[in-house]
Parts: sequence; structure tokens; C-alpha cells
Amino acid sequence: MNVERRRFGQWLAGLRQMRLLRHAATVAAIGVAAFGLPALAGAANSSAGVTRIGIIGAGKMGGTLAGLWADAGYPVMISSRDPNALASLAQSIGHGVRVGAPANAVAFGDVVVIAVPYGAEPKLGQEFSPRLGGKVVIDLGNPVPARDGVMAVAARREGTGVASSKFFPGVRLVRAFNAITWVDLRKNAHRAGDLQAIPIASNDQAAIAIVARLVRAAGFAPVVVGPLSSAKRFDVGSPVYVKDLTVSQLRAKLGLPAAQ
Repeated sequence: MNVERRRFGQWLAGLRQMRLLRHAATVAAIGVAAFGLPALAGAANSSAGVTRIGIIGAGKMGGTLAGLWADAGYPVMISSRDPNALASLAQSIGHGVRVGAPANAVAFGDVVVIAVPYGAEPKLGQEFSPRLGGKVVIDLGNPVPARDGVMAVAARREGTGVASSKFFPGVRLVRAFNAITWVDLRKNAHRAGDLQAIPIASNDQAAIAIVARLVRAAGFAPVVVGPLSSAKRFDVGSPVYVKDLTVSQLRAKLGLPAAQ
């Protein structure tokens, strides 16, 4: 496991360098004004003392997101039950990324990302929901019956937005980043041309705005689908799940009005 984490960390460090070079080339090609660089820089600078991100789970999804947000200037903590195993990953990400246990990530983050196997979420909610109360919580887990058991069958039937809200009562829950693979997450961040769209669902409009900002900071385009009940529309098996779609393509497939 430690060897795998070290290799993933080395890959992530190389990816970050390539992504930054590609991002700089894009800016030079299409111009600062057209790209909106002032707004991006402002988001990164303002994030340094405003939005701290704690990530529970440091696998490929959690680790890749940590790198994207750290590159954008956000303070980030990655966590697992064995924090010592994360040292090489944190070092490869750089930017002063912190390492801790899940309880540390909960205390650290203004926004807390749940990036663990879906079957672990009920226990995680029982343990941390009181301390997560009032915080924005991004749930990117997907129920897999072969891995997570019968609870995954029920969650898919009900819809993960509704199911997850029962695991984490009292939080400002947002479903996001569940409908993209970690490969596309690292490959398509800040790509030239039309960005890949990330569907978002939540009952909290202010939380949606915060997560939309984080989606943009990671190098993607947010598309608000609706309340948590609408998250079922981009769950596992939906027509848009793990599809590389632009904003207009995603909105068309979901029957949403064209963006203004």
C-alpha cells in the first residue's frame, strides 16, 4: 500500500508540473483578458485565508483533488486512518499540504470532502456528523453493491443525494465529483477549449456557490442540476455518468435549459 501511495505521489508531482505548463501555454495563446486570469488569481489569493479544505480519504480521487486545489492556492489537509502513510503524497503535492487523521481533517476544513468507499459513509457520519454540523460537505462516493453490500443497492434505488443526506444530518451536503473518473480528473483539468462539466446537486444554494467555485479552481465547469434528490440524474448508470461532456452537452443530456 505504501509503495502504491508513493508511486501515485510521484505521478501526481509530474502531473502537476505538466498541468501548470499547459495552463500557462493556454493563457499565452488566447490572452489574459479572454481567459479571465484576474478572476482566477483573485479566487486563489482570497482562498488562502478563507476556504480550507479537509479531505477524508487520500486515494486517487482524494489525492488528485488535493493537488488541484493546492495548486489553486487553497489550504488543504489530506487524511486517513494511517496519516504516516500520507507523507510522500503530501510531499509530492507540495504547497504545504497538511496530513492528519479524519478527525483532524474535519476540524481543519471549512469544506470537507468525503472520498472513501461508499460503504464506509454511514459509520463516518455517525462518528463525525456532530462536528461537521454547518460545514459544506462534498460527497463524491458511489455505491457499488459488489464492494459495499446491500446498502449500496438501497442507495442506488433511492438516489445517492437522498441516501447520503441520511448519513450526514445537519451538514450542508453537496453531491459533486462523483460522475468523473480520477483519470479524467487529472487529465482534463484546465484543458484548452471547452472545459469538462461537473454536475452539482444540493439543497443549500450558498453551498452550491462555494462548491462551484472549487470546481472552477480545479479546472472544470460547474453545472447545477438541482436539489439533492436530482443527484440521481448523474448517479452510477445514468447517461451522463463518467462521460466527458462540456457544459452544453451535459445540459442537453439532462434536459436543462441552455446556459445564459
